Amino acid sequence: MRTIDLSPLYRSFIGSDRLASLIDAANRADSQSTYPPYNVELLGDDHYRISMAVAGFGNDDITIEAQDNTLSVQGKKAEADNDKTARKYLHKGISEKSFERKFQLGDHVKVTGANLADGLLHIDLERQIPEAKKPRRIEIGQRYIENKDSE
Repeated sequence: MRTIDLSPLYRSFIGSDRLASLIDAANRADSQSTYPPYNVELLGDDHYRISMAVAGFGNDDITIEAQDNTLSVQGKKAEADNDKTARKYLHKGISEKSFERKFQLGDHVKVTGANLADGLLHIDLERQIPEAKKPRRIEIGQRYIENKDSE
C-alpha cells in the first residue's frame, strides 16, 4: 500500500484536514470486499437509494446501523444446528457468506427507511440541510443584524 505525505497541504490550504480524512476513508474503502454487489441511485435532488443484492438473506439476517457519517450494513446467515436439516447441494452458486459493507455518507444525509424484497435490500437516504446551514443572500450596503430586537 502506498503512503501519501499530506503535510504540504496542511501548510497551504485552509480546511485540508477534511481532505486528508476523505483520502484516508477512500484508502479504507479500497480494502473492502466486493460482496455483495450494490447500486447507488439518485432519485431526486436530495433523495438517494442504495440497492444491495442479498439473495438468501432474510430480515432477521441483516443489520443496518448509521453512526456519524457512516452507514454499516451487516449480513450474517444463521448456521444450521444439525446435519439432518442441512441441505445437500450439487452446485452452490448463491453465496450466503457473512458480509459487512460500509458507506461514507455526506454531511446531513440521513437514512429514511429500508426494505427487503426479491433478494434486493433497498436503503433510502435523504439530505436534510438545517436552515442555519443553508446559504443566505446578503445585500450589499445593508448591515446584517442577527437579532433585530437588540437595536
